[in-house]
Amino acid sequence: MGRKNKREPWEEEEEIIWVSKTEMKRDMEELQKLGEELVALKPSVLAKFPLDDDLRAAISDAQRFDKEAKRRQMQFIGKLMRTRDPEPIQAALDLLRNKHSQQSIELHKMEKLRDRVVAEGDAAINDVVAQYPTADRQKLRQLARQAKKEQEGNKPPKAYREIFQMLKTLKAESED
Repeated sequence: MGRKNKREPWEEEEEIIWVSKTEMKRDMEELQKLGEELVALKPSVLAKFPLDDDLRAAISDAQRFDKEAKRRQMQFIGKLMRTRDPEPIQAALDLLRNKHSQQSIELHKMEKLRDRVVAEGDAAINDVVAQYPTADRQKLRQLARQAKKEQEGNKPPKAYREIFQMLKTLKAESED
């Protein structure tokens, strides 16, 4: 009687990896969440992502839909995501998030520098001029004095904002 296996006894059998239904569902939900994050992005930002035409069209459709149609479209995007490699998409999304967090960190640094300029005066202005040689020392001093007066008189912080804008332009100029 012949063997059903049809393999020779010395051949190795393939190792079967069992994946539970719960784990499969969890993976599908993660892909659907990734799709939801893509739908939430602006089209100009989405254009930079490594997406194929089918997925890009499904995402743009989901951005137009409302309520039940959008829910069904999100499930469809999740289904499309299962057949694609999510790693490059996830990497691009992580890079986008990191870029935003880096920008907010830079803004916080400039805010602290502005606060120092207003509080410390010339010592902080010298640091700004050392960091950005194109800075106008006299204009910074005037703005710092005005900002101090505004704070003491509980007036709107016009000069305070101008210092921030000046620091922002100096930073942009130094990066170019």
